[in-house]
Amino acid sequence: MKIAIVIGSTGLIGSELVQQLLGNSNYSKVLLLNRRASGLTHSKLAERIINFDAPDLSGVNGEDLFCAIGTTIRKAGSKEAQFKIDCQYPSTLAALLKPQGLKQVVLVSSIGADETASNFYLKTKGQLEKNIRDLDFESTIILRPSILLGKRKEFRLGEKIAIVLMQLLSPLMLGSFRKYRGIQAAKVAAKMIASANSGSKGLQIIESDKIN
Repeated sequence: MKIAIVIGSTGLIGSELVQQLLGNSNYSKVLLLNRRASGLTHSKLAERIINFDAPDLSGVNGEDLFCAIGTTIRKAGSKEAQFKIDCQYPSTLAALLKPQGLKQVVLVSSIGADETASNFYLKTKGQLEKNIRDLDFESTIILRPSILLGKRKEFRLGEKIAIVLMQLLSPLMLGSFRKYRGIQAAKVAAKMIASANSGSKGLQIIESDKIN
């Protein structure tokens, strides 16, 4: 059995991911790297509180890193702060964990991610993808979901409006537009785990319609 390391465990996908990992027989331990205590308890669960700006990962080891970290400009306070959370933190942690035995990274990105994009969010996600690809793990799995459906702990008005519109329009999204349909966070989490245990090597990019 393997050890799963999770960053971004308190978000919409991350919280689903942790619960599914705890119930998955492929993992003997699920280690959360958090800024503050999650309050979760389970016989398979471990937690390491770290300073993401200067992370001490001594003694941290595991085969699979699941990254579901992400924020908004509004919550982060600035584009610079969002870039640090969405791109720099996961890139740094993956780089530090590689010499400690990390074999595989499973990353939640975004539909349309592109390091050359004019849109700040999509460019940030694209840069993160590049950073992780450049680390050349045995396996790199990148999921690019569309608008996420599910109950967040925090209220995001713009996202709520987008979700309502997406639910109305989804039945009309056919053919090449299928990948823009909204997707349940639980399905993304399940695909992350299934992909991590598929035995695939090298780079795998999974667009939103393939997650479903």
